Amino acid sequence: MPPQTDRTVPPTGGSPERGVTATTFAVLRRHRGTVAGAAVRVVGLCGLVALLMTATIFASAWPVFTHMRNQRIWYRQVEDPYLHDHTDLGLVALWTLPLFLALLGTGSAALQTVCSRAVAAETQGHPQGHEPRLADPARLRPVLAVYALRGLIVWPLPLLATVVAGRLTGNQLDTPEPLERGTWPHTLVEASPAAAVSAAVLLRLALALAPAAAAAGLGPCADLRCSWSLTWTRSGFARVLALALPLAGLTAGAVRLVTELALPLRPLVRAHLEQATGNFFAAYYAGILAPVLVGVLVAAAVTLPLTFTAFAALHDHLRSPRTPPGCAGNTARRTAPRWVGVRSSRGGAGR
Repeated sequence: MPPQTDRTVPPTGGSPERGVTATTFAVLRRHRGTVAGAAVRVVGLCGLVALLMTATIFASAWPVFTHMRNQRIWYRQVEDPYLHDHTDLGLVALWTLPLFLALLGTGSAALQTVCSRAVAAETQGHPQGHEPRLADPARLRPVLAVYALRGLIVWPLPLLATVVAGRLTGNQLDTPEPLERGTWPHTLVEASPAAAVSAAVLLRLALALAPAAAAAGLGPCADLRCSWSLTWTRSGFARVLALALPLAGLTAGAVRLVTELALPLRPLVRAHLEQATGNFFAAYYAGILAPVLVGVLVAAAVTLPLTFTAFAALHDHLRSPRTPPGCAGNTARRTAPRWVGVRSSRGGAGR
């Protein structure tokens, strides 16, 4: 029997051959309909829910606005200037902030799932028309779990440091300061929030690739370990930082630009709401929030697909040449059925 020729097919993953930028734009070009449709649906639904939540919060805080209006009328009658106290509104905003963060995290997780699945379909070489279903609701749960777990790991320390520093070094008019100003304990405690925020930013960058790993099929804890292993390598952190800085600048610039362009909404919303409710302060704060909400939503629709696709491409690119232990199982499941099985079956036939 003539010897069989071993026609081993090499893996067709695109990440070793193409860079992160080329992979990102190739994915956005090939899956532009799916990614753009997902961005429009997610941002539109989040905007509608945010509008309903804001209206509910304003309705719940209406006694505060009514008190401000009555105080303004009374001070006007006695011909004294009225400087309204917004402490109560600050407390309302502080207590309702987790609701908006949960909404932002859910929308981001849904959009990141689609972008990560698009990168997986591109780098695994699926033929046209045979890509896996990108909008898979089953993949959303692990990405949400990673978002929640990462938030619990990253942000409690800076929040705790800020609260403790405010308690120990704040300017309380009715009580003496717990720490004497100018002493080294006062200086250390006063600088602790900045140090805690810096540590949280570094930790957040080290875990930036975890949602992409979750969309690829790992568990929440394995996703965080995978991101940590991929980031703290010889060039991993530098590449994550080099990708995160311009994308963060692009997002911040887009939010600022769209908010400035939407500033004409402020007097429009203020005039209509004051005419409808007769409350100047409710209309005033609604006018402040309107351009900000529009800026965040439009910037999210424009920048988040690019950001999530780029981080998913970087995750795939970093784990291809040197796969950490936490990502080995997923990589083996991804590559083995494509070419190892072909080689073993043909080798068995030759024998």
